[in-house]
Parts: sequence; C-alpha cells; structure tokens
Amino acid sequence: MSKQEVILCESLETSLSRAIEQCPHDKLFILTDEHTRHLCLPSLKETTLLKDAVEICIGAEDVHKTVETLASVWMALSTQGATRHSLLINLGGGMVTDLGGFAAATFKRGISYINIPTTLLAMVDASVGGKTGINFNGLKNEIGAFAPASSVLIETEFLRTLDVHNFFSGYAEMLKHGLISNVAHWAELLSFNTSDIDYAALKRLVGESVQVKKDIVEQDPFEHGIRKALNLGHTVGHAFESMALAENRPVLHGYAVAWGIVCELYLSHTKVGFPKERMRQTIQFIKDNYGVFAFDCKKYEQLYAYMTHDKKNTSGTINFTLLKDIGDICINQTADKDTIFEMLDFYRECMGI
Repeated sequence: MSKQEVILCESLETSLSRAIEQCPHDKLFILTDEHTRHLCLPSLKETTLLKDAVEICIGAEDVHKTVETLASVWMALSTQGATRHSLLINLGGGMVTDLGGFAAATFKRGISYINIPTTLLAMVDASVGGKTGINFNGLKNEIGAFAPASSVLIETEFLRTLDVHNFFSGYAEMLKHGLISNVAHWAELLSFNTSDIDYAALKRLVGESVQVKKDIVEQDPFEHGIRKALNLGHTVGHAFESMALAENRPVLHGYAVAWGIVCELYLSHTKVGFPKERMRQTIQFIKDNYGVFAFDCKKYEQLYAYMTHDKKNTSGTINFTLLKDIGDICINQTADKDTIFEMLDFYRECMGI
C-alpha cells in the first residue's frame, strides 16, 4: 500500500493547491455531507482551486454510512462524467472520509482522492491510514478496502466550530494513542483543559496523535501485526456501537471507544498486569467526560455475539489488543466467554450502572 502524505496545515489553501497539483486529473469532485456543505465548504469555495469542482452531498451522521449512500455517490460520479483519471476530495468527518474513500477505491477500479477531515475524530483517526468502508448488516465497517488517500490535509481551525460531543468523540482516539505510545503523551492528554480549549496547544497534540497512528500504519499497512495496537478499546467499543444502532440509540464512535477502553484496560490489568493506578486515572477521566452506556446483564450474550464479528478475530476466537503498561502493547490476546462477562460486570460496576 502506498504511503499517504499527512499535512498539518499552516495554510489550507496552499496545502490543497499542492495536493491537487500532485494528482493530475481531468475532472474534480468534492464530497460533503449536509453539515460540512454548510459549515466548511464556503471557506474552500472562496479559492479558485475548486471553482470547477462538481459537488456531491450526502446525508450527515453514521446512519447514512450505507450501501444506498455509497451507490448514490457512484451514481453522481458516473452521471457527472467521472473517469479513472478524475479526483475526489472528501470534506467532512469520519463518515465522509470512510465512505468517500471507499467510493473512490471502487469507482472504475479506483480513482485518486484527497481527505480534508473536519472533525477531531476524522483528523486523528478515520482519515489517516487508508481504511475505507461502510456499515453493513448492522455491523460497523463490515465492507471496505485498504485504499489510502493521496493526501490528508489537517486544518485544525475547523475544530473551532465543533460541538462538545464531537470534540470528545475525537479525543477518545487521542487518548488511545496516548495509551499505546508513551507516558508523557498520555499524561498530557489527561491534564489538558478540555473546558477552555487552547487551540494552539490542541493543534500540537493533534499533530503528535496523528504521528503515532502514521508511524504504526507505515510499519504494518494491512494490519497483520503491530497495526492491531490501534484497535485498543475497539473490540468492545464496536460491540457497544452495534448494539446502540440496533436499539435505535446511536452513539458517537469515540464515546463507544472510550467505554471500550474501560473494559479493555480491565482485561489488560487482569490478564497482563497493566498498572492499577493508571487504569484508575484513565477510567476516571472517561467517567468525568463521557457519561455511560447503560445495559443490563441480559444483554451480555448479544454483546458477546457482536464481538465475535470483529474483523480481527480468527476461527471464532475473539481477539483483543491489551497493554502491559503504557506503550507496552500485547496484540492477539484472547479471553473466554466467562472472562468477557466478568469484564462487562466490571464495566457496569465501575460506571455505576
């Protein structure tokens, strides 16, 4: 898989001009959702770079991350004259960059695309690393492909318009990057003043967070080994997300990951010795900022079933990424059903359900 260029922008217009020049094309398309067309596209349209771009707009939020939406993007590309030499710009959060990337990867067997993430979650996670896809059959990102963007342009000024819930959704992935990297980064994330955001400091933290992911992806682009470190919190988090969708009470991805981190740090402590005090500090931060995903013990079987569908699994065995300590990663860890149920007991007890 080719490397993708990730740029922390000083000037989005300058960076975008350079990125477009590096992708010779016959026609330019820009994909937005209903939010980013209104909030983010006008500032880009002021530049001459996009004056001839064909706009494609899709519904916002994860409920639109579907085959039907994907088909509508393919149809727009097809009817508006896209060829194998066209270029797609995805302007939006993780849903737009995931679905738009998959549309680009599959239309005429693949066209070039550029990601301009507009949410914190998309900046530090979804838009970087080449994973694209859609939800299917009630499961998160069940259909997709590894297909990196030519460039990912990170403009943190977009974060000034982000609501508090979407801020914390992205921050959960940053916290995960802290846990899998080093104590200093983790500690700074726990102590960052999230109620009065210093955007210059946040830009630096975003850059560090993206670098953690980028370094891991370059070592293992197709997730055969160390890239699985990035799945900390996700085996359980995706199960929470799938249950929330099934019960018509959808949750933001980062919130599900935060609650998944609570569970998987418990497994890390009991199975490989993650320090209890660091587990306590991390869980307290999550309790203070993320609320709780409520369920009773009657839901354990259903959550377990969702975990069995995780893409990291082999031969029906549920795979977890665990930590011996911050930055000390143990991939391909397993747990039996009784242990997983004990983990869910711990979650409910410590979160006060």
